[in-house]
Amino acid sequence: LFTGLPNKSIKQLQLIQNAAARLLTNTKKREHISPILKTLHLALASRIDFKALLIVYKSLNGLGPKCIADMFVNYMPGRSLRSAETGQLVVPRVRTKCGEMAFSHYVAHCWNQLPPDIRCSPTVTIFKTKLKTVLFSIAVN
Repeated sequence: LFTGLPNKSIKQLQLIQNAAARLLTNTKKREHISPILKTLHLALASRIDFKALLIVYKSLNGLGPKCIADMFVNYMPGRSLRSAETGQLVVPRVRTKCGEMAFSHYVAHCWNQLPPDIRCSPTVTIFKTKLKTVLFSIAVN
């Protein structure tokens, strides 16, 4: 997984992916690559987030590795709040930039930014469909 990679590394990977997309579609170097990436659904950062969030969803629902599910703790407020039933995770506290790039911190932060109806999806296929829609709309804008 490429979660938590520095932006410099993601940009380098995106350049490689852009070159591959140009090769596949016979696009000239002077033409914009963004419309082609949109049609191919190839925004690298979105794909990284999709894979990481899918692993977390599967793990939290007993369909993935237990060791990943053990990394996360469901958010339970000290008193009765509406946010108690939204499926949020506790984001581990970190003190360094390196800690922010850790899988447990990065994915918990991304998970909590998802709308509650996506986090509480009943099946994997529904989760994947809704997640792709949200991530694609973010990547397009």
